[in-house]
Amino acid sequence: MIVETAGVLFRRDARRDDWYFVPLTREASDDIREVPRPERGFGSIPVLVSVGSSSWRTSIFPDAARGVYVLPLKRSVREREGISEGDTVRARLDVLDG
Repeated sequence: MIVETAGVLFRRDARRDDWYFVPLTREASDDIREVPRPERGFGSIPVLVSVGSSSWRTSIFPDAARGVYVLPLKRSVREREGISEGDTVRARLDVLDG
């Protein structure tokens, strides 16, 4: 399943580090939820992601507060693509089966 989405990059404080995430749209999240798949830790779903010229494999996670999945955006990608907190990020996700 290929999903194209856009969201505003936000920072979540953790105990030791800051984590940056892009929320998927409600529509994209609903489409992803509809496909049955095996349970994984923290409700994660493996994806291949493209943002700008960067591509990598990661997982998306459900965010109960927002009611959507969120995509973690690592520092190397943010720096390479010139993305900062509050920027709108367009991403293409190839949602994997497992």
